[in-house]
Amino acid sequence: MRVMVFVKATEDSEKGFVPTPETMAMMEAMGKYNDELRNAGILLTADGLKPSSEGKRIAFDGPGRRVIDGPFAETRELVAGFWLWEVKDMDEAVAWVKRCPNPMPGPSEIEIRPLYEMADWQQ
Repeated sequence: MRVMVFVKATEDSEKGFVPTPETMAMMEAMGKYNDELRNAGILLTADGLKPSSEGKRIAFDGPGRRVIDGPFAETRELVAGFWLWEVKDMDEAVAWVKRCPNPMPGPSEIEIRPLYEMADWQQ
């Protein structure tokens, strides 16, 4: 099964990446973790996202479209980065997330969501 693993944004991540000894150590630890995922054959892709201040949203209402410039409110609802993994089940995904170094300087959350597969659409 494929899962998308979201690193939830924090006030720190919304300030943008600043290379400090602490953030560089975090990046090194995350690099080692990504190597473990890759070596285990789980990692399909991964990346970090720039702060929402550099993003845009497009709001749809029938045929209308409206562009909304970032930054976006509710930081805890934003995504700062992601992985796409191939795992045997949700339990394996949870086990891997528990091994992850904390992706933020303070408290943080990681969310796991399964992707729809073709079998989900067949009756």
